[in-house]
Amino acid sequence: MRTSTTGRVGQYAALLAYLVFLAFPFLWLVSTAFKSPRELGSLHPTWIPRDPTLDNFRQAFDEQPLLRAAGNSLLAASAAAVIAVLIATPLAYVMARHRTRLAKAATGWVVVSQAFPLVLVIIPLFLVLKNLHLINSLVGLVLVYVVWALPFALWMLVGYVRAVPTELEEAAAVDGAGRLRTLVSVTAPLLAPGIVATALFAFITAWNEFFFALVLLKTSDKQTLPVVLTHFIGAEGVADLGPLAAAAFLATLPSLIIFAIIQRRITGGMLAGAVKS
Repeated sequence: MRTSTTGRVGQYAALLAYLVFLAFPFLWLVSTAFKSPRELGSLHPTWIPRDPTLDNFRQAFDEQPLLRAAGNSLLAASAAAVIAVLIATPLAYVMARHRTRLAKAATGWVVVSQAFPLVLVIIPLFLVLKNLHLINSLVGLVLVYVVWALPFALWMLVGYVRAVPTELEEAAAVDGAGRLRTLVSVTAPLLAPGIVATALFAFITAWNEFFFALVLLKTSDKQTLPVVLTHFIGAEGVADLGPLAAAAFLATLPSLIIFAIIQRRITGGMLAGAVKS
């Protein structure tokens, strides 16, 4: 009993330490965003700003086109998430229900593709988009995000499809429903939590992506929010810390809100009670 209690206390302590480790950068970012220039230059920094100010936010919007950049990021991330889910959903269904050699090869591609670093694929992607005249284009960036998100979306949705009881589809077939009718009326509604979670993960990945956007977008009117954030760093590497923290804080909020939505959707338990035992 004592050993079990000690182990549980150790687990909770490790979990608390991990949460503190994760929360520290964000809390420090929030604190920095509301500090005055005098506090930012202090030799004795504090967690809570002594004189909270919104000047950093005003300066950030005055110095850089944050709203336009956020609009570009929103457009690219939303389009990439929707297209990736539309492509991945039927493919995931086929891979989960028909375990042929082709499905196994596709599963292997999903696993292997996650091992490729961004630097390895950026040059071929750049050349392809250049031939298609899609450099410095949000359309080209969306295509790259879709290709990059597809393996992960497939991996997630295959697991959700396999969790749907095949007895439901068999019962629909006995009642006279065809394959398409079964997929649309029976399977798809049960996959809703997985589809939503996959789309939101794809959105977050595209929203936070920096490397592809930096290489493929040239003009300031097309740049996304992560790229624009680098403009707060001067030519000599000196960062305008206050406005940078304020802009970074605003850029982080959508990810936090979406993660909260994902948690609710995943724990919804829409499959509970679908099949009678």
